[in-house]
Amino acid sequence: MKNISRLRYFIYLSFIIIAGCTTGKKALQKGDYDAAVSKAVSRLQSSPKNSESLGVLPTAYNFALQDHLRKIDEAKATSDIYKWETVMYNYQKINQLADEINSCPACLTVVPAPSKYVSELAESRLSAGVARYNSGIRLLNLNTRPSAKNAYYEFEKAKNLAPDYKDSEAKMDDAYWAAVTRIVVQPIIINSSYYKLSGDYFQQQIDNFISNYSRNKFVIFYSEQQATKQKIVPDQMLSLNFDDFVVGQTYVKERVERLKRDSIVIGETRERKPVYGTVKATLSIFEKNISSSGLLDMTITDWQSKKIVRQQKFPGTYVWRDSWASYKGDDRALSKQQLAMTRRREVAPPPPDVLFLEFTKPIYSQLAGDISYYYNNY
Repeated sequence: MKNISRLRYFIYLSFIIIAGCTTGKKALQKGDYDAAVSKAVSRLQSSPKNSESLGVLPTAYNFALQDHLRKIDEAKATSDIYKWETVMYNYQKINQLADEINSCPACLTVVPAPSKYVSELAESRLSAGVARYNSGIRLLNLNTRPSAKNAYYEFEKAKNLAPDYKDSEAKMDDAYWAAVTRIVVQPIIINSSYYKLSGDYFQQQIDNFISNYSRNKFVIFYSEQQATKQKIVPDQMLSLNFDDFVVGQTYVKERVERLKRDSIVIGETRERKPVYGTVKATLSIFEKNISSSGLLDMTITDWQSKKIVRQQKFPGTYVWRDSWASYKGDDRALSKQQLAMTRRREVAPPPPDVLFLEFTKPIYSQLAGDISYYYNNY
C-alpha cells in the first residue's frame, strides 16, 4: 500500500510540474516574456478556462511589449549602421505575439487588443535595406577584391530587405564581377605521340573538374580556348607540366624453392600393400613488376606581377604485377596453390598508354584536392 501511495504522489507531483511549465508561469518568472506568452497561448488554446494561464498572459504580454519597445528605442539611439535590422526584428516579434493572441479566442478575453506595428515594420525594413545598400556602395568604391566580395553580400541583403530600392540587383552584379578571380588553365603538353590519347584523357578529366567547380562562386576557371573566345583578361594562370615520367620499367624476379613431402605412397608390395617414401621437387616462382610513375608540377602565377603565388608537385605511381611458376620433379611435393601457380602462364602487360593513364589517377586526385583546398575560401 505504501508503494502505491508513493507512486500516486509522484504522479500527482509530475502533473503539477508539467502544468506549471505549460502555463507559461515559469518562463515569466525567468524573464523570458516571449516564451511565457507563447506557452500561455498554447495552453489556453487547448484549455480555454485555465486560470493560471489567464493570469499569466496579460502580465507576460505587457512585459514583452515594453521590452521590445525599449530595445527599439535603444537601437534607434545608436550610431550602428545596421540598427534598423534590430528595430525590424523587434517589430516582427511584437507582431508575432499579436498574431498568436489573435488566433486564440480565450486569450482575447484578457488581452483584447494586442498591438501591431505594420507600417513601422515596413519602414524599418526599408531603412535596413537602405543601410545595407549604402554600405555596399562604400565597400564597392574601395576597389579591392575582398571589399567587392563583401559589397556583393551587402547588396544581396539590401535586395532581400528592400527589393524595389534603387538598383540593388545591378549593383550586386557589379560587385560580383569585381570580386571574381579569373583563372586560365593552360593545357598539359606531352611531347610524345605515343601517349597522346592517355594525355588527352587526363586533360579531359581536369577540364571536367574546372568546368564543374562551384564551391566558391567568386572563382571562375577558363580553358585557354574559352579565355581567347571570350576575351578574358585573367587574374591568374594555372599551368600543369610533367617534370618527368617513366612508363614500363620492368623487373622480373625468380625465387627457387626446394620442396619435399614425406609419407607419400610411392608404390606397393607384391601383397599390394602401400610403400611410403619421400617425394621431391624444385619450384621456380617468377614475379614480374612493371612500374610507371610521374611527377606533375602545378604552378599558379599572378597575371599582372608574374609572381608565383602557389607551386605544388604531385607524384603518381602504378605497378602492374604478374606471377607464375614452373617445377621439376614430383608434382606431389607441391601444395594445391603451388600446383595451380605452375598452370598459369605469363600474361602480356597492358599497353604503355594504359600504364600512363593508371599512374595519372592518383595525381589527378591530389591535384583536384589541392585546387579545391586553395580556392574554396579564396
